[in-house]
Amino acid sequence: MIESGVIDGGGAPARVLPGTVLELLRSRIEAGRPETWPTGSAGRSPGFVTNAERAMVVLPAGEGDPGEHAVDPSADGGSDGFVLADGQCDEYPDQDTVPLAEVLRIVEHVVATGSWPADAARVADR
Repeated sequence: MIESGVIDGGGAPARVLPGTVLELLRSRIEAGRPETWPTGSAGRSPGFVTNAERAMVVLPAGEGDPGEHAVDPSADGGSDGFVLADGQCDEYPDQDTVPLAEVLRIVEHVVATGSWPADAARVADR
């Protein structure tokens, strides 16, 4: 089943399809909107917040579930500048975030299938 979804960021909601998700996410980042939570047609809402270099990517199983987040086990150090929609600015260990190219790959796969890519490293937050 091919997933689709919407991103509601004020104004008209933007439709998210596997072929358009990368362009939409890049445009949101460039517009200074680093936090994105598409609402998937199968009830999955992947989310990410980025500092334009790395991102925290999460995939809850449903409302109220902390879900799982993508990791980069070989990364060292930490990064800041992860600005949430409410203005809060977070810092994360680089092991708990992934490079932006990986974020885009993961989110595109989740929108297309409703699940993580099989090769995406992740940890459960439950």
